[in-house]
Amino acid sequence: MCMRKLAMATALSVAGLGAMVSTPASAGVAVGVTIAAPLYAPPAPRVERVGVRPGYVWIPGYWRWGGARYVWVGGYWTHPRRGYRWIEPRWVGCGPHWCYHRGYWGR
Repeated sequence: MCMRKLAMATALSVAGLGAMVSTPASAGVAVGVTIAAPLYAPPAPRVERVGVRPGYVWIPGYWRWGGARYVWVGGYWTHPRRGYRWIEPRWVGCGPHWCYHRGYWGR
């Protein structure tokens, strides 16, 4: 019986010590992506040679900021919107950065 009490006392004291040990509340990993605005102007637009395609208009390509450098996005053909005209995308200086204004169909 004495061994049983000793074993029980040992088990309880080990469990008590385990409860006293502090562990981190929770550990987690957070992953985020931040694409900062570029600090320098984009290169000059590339010259895209296109033919004529009846019933379509050519939307020229533009430079997109890829997070570390500019990436060329090629132009494409699309149907014109009646009563609208295509306003080309542009890069504008915004303080120390460059800001992109996307193209759109405007009146």
